[in-house]
Amino acid sequence: MCPARPDAGFWRGKRVLLTGHTGFKGAWLALWLQRLGAQVTGLGLAPSTEPSLFELAGVAQTLDHHVVDIRDAAAVARVVQADRPEIVLHLAAQALVREGYREPAATWASNVMGTVHVLDALRLHPGVRVAVCVTTDKVYRNHEWHHPYRESDELGGHDPYSASKAACELAIASYRDAFFSAQGMALASARAGNVIGGGDWAADRLLPDAVRAWQRGETVQIRRPEATRPWQHVLEPLAGYLCLAQALWQSATLAGAWNFGPHAHERATVRQVVDLARGAWGGGALDYAQQVEGPHEAGGLALDTSKTQAQLGLQPRWTLEQSVTRALRWYRAQHEGANARELCLRDLDAWEAVP
Repeated sequence: MCPARPDAGFWRGKRVLLTGHTGFKGAWLALWLQRLGAQVTGLGLAPSTEPSLFELAGVAQTLDHHVVDIRDAAAVARVVQADRPEIVLHLAAQALVREGYREPAATWASNVMGTVHVLDALRLHPGVRVAVCVTTDKVYRNHEWHHPYRESDELGGHDPYSASKAACELAIASYRDAFFSAQGMALASARAGNVIGGGDWAADRLLPDAVRAWQRGETVQIRRPEATRPWQHVLEPLAGYLCLAQALWQSATLAGAWNFGPHAHERATVRQVVDLARGAWGGGALDYAQQVEGPHEAGGLALDTSKTQAQLGLQPRWTLEQSVTRALRWYRAQHEGANARELCLRDLDAWEAVP
């Protein structure tokens, strides 16, 4: 089987609603959809970081851009009614674990009720044929065991971010069973591992924190060096979301939950990833914490992606080292004056060129 990839012939002319298009992953996905020829409507908050990939890459110039809070049900419904999407890719969320501890009620409101508002707007718009709602690899009740989590494993979450995303999964399943199956709309959830790549400037994320410190000649403080995660370049899960939508268009029987992550042997510790990053950057000071500080975060996490590989034909294209190197090269080139949009398109060219 040839590895699956997004098909420009499929996406050309499709009306796509993309929520969260102003965020890191959303901006990358908006650029890719535009490259594929889709007619994209973006719905999301104003960019939350300075700088932001959305602004630097000029994403708003080539799509129908709406600044809308998904906690506003009426505003979400108006956009859906006006733009009549055929495919919905729902990425909008409060996406940070530590922010969830600081603002738990807002995190639950955005992640759960925001998703419900999107789904309810789709329930009232019969023209939607496919919807993919992005949650997280952290939706599983984490037992700190060694084996990777499968889509059928128990949902849960210690922190507000993880638990709110697990609750999203219940809302998605309920809307699928109660409404969308009968309406002929295919609804799936996508659970992706930790993403890295150029253009992420969020706080409390490993590579953005490292790049900011090294650009200023400062030492990076590493909180949990031995924590393991399923790291992957941002293009890997985005390709998964696109290929999943293509598959759902052909067969609504594929509606359900899907894991997107690297091969099991590629999961790595924070220490391994930041060491790779320092090598790709060409140096940089590190300070590994001797004691764990801050609120609880999972120590180990891995995803079983056998379902995705077998049924969608998806295989990771870049190794962990390639992914980290690509990300650090992006940051360095952008810092030295390169155009952010061109850097993204260059990475897309390289990813698509892998046989």
